[in-house]
Amino acid sequence: MKIAVIGAGAIGSAIASDLCTRADVAQIKICDSHARLLQELHDRIDSPKLRSYQSDARDPRILSSILMGCDVAIGCVPPRLNPQLARLCLDLGVHFCDLGGDDDTTRAILALNAEAQSKSVWVVPNCGLAPGLVNILSRTGIAYFDSVKAVHIRVGDVPMHPEPPFNFRLSWSAEKILDDYTLPVQVIENGEVKTVAPLTHDEQIHFPEPFQTMEAFSTTGGYASLVDDFSGRIVTLDHKTIRWPGHANQMRFILGLGFAEPQKIDARTHLTYRDVLVRRLRSRLGGAYKDAVLMRVMICGFKDGRDQTLIYEMVDHFDDASGLSAIQRCTSIPTATIACLLAGRKMPGGGAAPAELVVPAHTFLQALAERGLEISTRWLEGHADVAMKESLPITH
Repeated sequence: MKIAVIGAGAIGSAIASDLCTRADVAQIKICDSHARLLQELHDRIDSPKLRSYQSDARDPRILSSILMGCDVAIGCVPPRLNPQLARLCLDLGVHFCDLGGDDDTTRAILALNAEAQSKSVWVVPNCGLAPGLVNILSRTGIAYFDSVKAVHIRVGDVPMHPEPPFNFRLSWSAEKILDDYTLPVQVIENGEVKTVAPLTHDEQIHFPEPFQTMEAFSTTGGYASLVDDFSGRIVTLDHKTIRWPGHANQMRFILGLGFAEPQKIDARTHLTYRDVLVRRLRSRLGGAYKDAVLMRVMICGFKDGRDQTLIYEMVDHFDDASGLSAIQRCTSIPTATIACLLAGRKMPGGGAAPAELVVPAHTFLQALAERGLEISTRWLEGHADVAMKESLPITH
């Protein structure tokens, strides 16, 4: 298999690292406009499979020559570029997948479905952690029930050693964080699709030590496909981001001052308030740190004649051996796995569809476990509270 990775940032480089360890991958082509990122990757990875190209993802002419002959391409660039990359891959007959983006971006990619079907090419957005893994777990879980009342998705990346005043670090993309915190959030309430404001509906959520009581709040983040799929089938669907307590209030204050607005500061500069905030987030909260990913997907419904709750839970930590952060692992491993399934022709046909509608769930989850992403599964009688004040042990 020959696989292209477009973007050599934190996640793109982690995907390339993962692919180099897979025996069935013969060649990885990774491209980025920044030569420094490519050199740093080669300094960390000594593999004859890896080839790098300095190329801008916005230049289809050069990118086409790189992608020719590849089985699949993985978009690890700002989400706004993914529709353009999907279009290019479709024209070249190369399967495409990406890390996910906002709902409008996802729907723009899914609009390629008819043409992708006619060409037997797969275009699969939302293949990372969230959206991605949590979507697959949600759709897999509801299949066990006779009827489903609620699906609750809670996931977040947090520093292991939070430092005041923010108790927060930037995991990989300041722009993605601001999108999640400012764009409207689609949910299902009382069986109806509704829109709620981001950074609202705060709640406490509990995990085993050393985390204990965390907070979760509504954010957007590419779950439109789940809303569309589950509409009319379940009563409640919500998704919230997990952080150390107090983060939502801090961000409401900063954003309430207008620092995420795409408005120019004044006539003497091209910079917007949002540009400045992105730069300050990168400067003050970026850099390497040890983190953990907390994930809980809870499905409440009716099964075998009684109310039951299915809980998928994962706590993943920074990996000292590889130097990869938890968010790198939890995003890159699912994405690389889906890319290999596409490249290996494990999904016949073609089309544009989100990962949860395309990926063979059992094969996918088994592959994640083999690469160290361990997701516990537990059934409870009745309908449980997603906060789980009595934290569940992580069982495997």
